[in-house]
Amino acid sequence: MNKKELAEIRRQFTPQRCTVTRIRGCYVDYEKHVKTELKEAFLSLPEEEAFKYFAIFKKALSGTIGKNLLNMDFPLAEEKEGGKQEFLLRLRDSELKDDSLAEEFYSRIIDSYDYPENYYIILIYCAYDVPGRASDGMEMFDASDEVYQYLLCSICPVHLSQPGLHYNTETNAIETIIQDWVVDMPAQGFLFPVFNDRCADIHSLLYYSKNPEQLQESFISAMFGCGQPLTAKNQKETFQSLLSDTLGDACSYETVKTIHETLNEMLEEAKDSPDPLILTRPDVRRLMEVSGVPEEKLERFDGLRGEEEGPEESLTASNLVSSRSFQIQTPDVSIKVSPDRASLIETMVIQGRKCLVITIEDGVEINGIPVQVPAEQAAENQD
Repeated sequence: MNKKELAEIRRQFTPQRCTVTRIRGCYVDYEKHVKTELKEAFLSLPEEEAFKYFAIFKKALSGTIGKNLLNMDFPLAEEKEGGKQEFLLRLRDSELKDDSLAEEFYSRIIDSYDYPENYYIILIYCAYDVPGRASDGMEMFDASDEVYQYLLCSICPVHLSQPGLHYNTETNAIETIIQDWVVDMPAQGFLFPVFNDRCADIHSLLYYSKNPEQLQESFISAMFGCGQPLTAKNQKETFQSLLSDTLGDACSYETVKTIHETLNEMLEEAKDSPDPLILTRPDVRRLMEVSGVPEEKLERFDGLRGEEEGPEESLTASNLVSSRSFQIQTPDVSIKVSPDRASLIETMVIQGRKCLVITIEDGVEINGIPVQVPAEQAAENQD
């Protein structure tokens, strides 16, 4: 799924566009015991309660694709009878009316989800009558020939509210707050099947994690049978290791700066695309090539193999560099500068010492205090 398709599904979670037909819920305590369950026709819920659920559903489809939201393909084995994709397909086709399938779904989550406190599993079935699109992109609601049926699961932590005081308008008095168990926004969730090219793709799912560095790999494997995805941090570390292994002693400040500048330019060019910018192995090679990496180093890149020496899977470009800061770090000093101003910093050898030199164009502040660099001192240091 891309940003455009994701936005189209998120827009359904309003009273006017609601396509949610059924909701089920399961409240699990810290000992993995089911305390209570919910099964309702969604439209029978009180309006205020429905609004709270809409906020949860939207949150489970929020974040950055390739970081908080991961497109995952099912292995072929999981699509056979008894496979994890086949189970989810049966669950979807039941429209959440089959109690035994719902109970098995809860059990699979409870057995594999790693969370030491209470949580609430929310599962909804939706049927979206996909409107046609005119040549100008306008929706034509009378030209639909596709019904997108899907499940959205949200796993929400439940915590005890903080004690305190509040003003009671009915008694006109300050009173003690009664502590309650409060359902938070989702920590994990998934959409199945995905909405690719504005129709259902039963071979994939979209996985959500509030914290992109805590994907719950064992949960992903147990629930979906999918391979372990690289976190955003892992992708960045893989990219950094690949550059270091390829460049070796040619891994200079200027070379790395140029590679980052080129990558940021690629991200800027792709910012209006609904699809995230993905770098495959050939793309990484081209990135280094256009950044001026010597041919002999590119040949070394071609020879890198193995998990520790180079990535065989795709990397999301936005996970590899920051568009907001360019960071230079030594054991004692850390410097951050806007990527488009990285040229202000140079490496030099001055009086036999390796130095980072920062060109000063405007004023200088130290702890908020404006300071002056005398022209004579600057000239003397330059000599």
